Amino acid sequence: MSPIQSLIKDLADQYGRKRESLLPILQGVVEQEKYLSEYSMVEIAREIDIPAAEVYGTATFYSFLEVKKMGRFIIRVCKTITCSMKGKSQVLFAIQDMLKIKIGETTADGRFSLLETNCLGLCHKAPAMLINNEVYTDLTPEKIREIISDYMTK
Repeated sequence: MSPIQSLIKDLADQYGRKRESLLPILQGVVEQEKYLSEYSMVEIAREIDIPAAEVYGTATFYSFLEVKKMGRFIIRVCKTITCSMKGKSQVLFAIQDMLKIKIGETTADGRFSLLETNCLGLCHKAPAMLINNEVYTDLTPEKIREIISDYMTK
């Protein structure tokens, strides 16, 4: 049994093998693997006995379930109107300038991926972003340079 098969079996043992178990299993795989490979989605389908297309459809519907390999640090910048009005474009430009990547790309060294995401629920402290599960608010280009510089040393 491969490590991913073992992980999926353990998650199915924990959450069950019903259709409603799909989302927690997908989240568990992403937590461990950082993304859902085609192989993992087929294995999940096999383990809980649903069509692989249903697994893929669910995985691609949710913005925090990635279906392509991501960097070690996933930067998610909020793309709501509130963040836009409070300087999201300048923040995004600062990230892109520092990392030399565009939205949807990963740095050549595999350390950083840059994504936009829907509302993070932090409009009162906009603009906001997540790096993995760490929240950053009231962002400015200067704050971005400090934050990203800190992650570059990790």
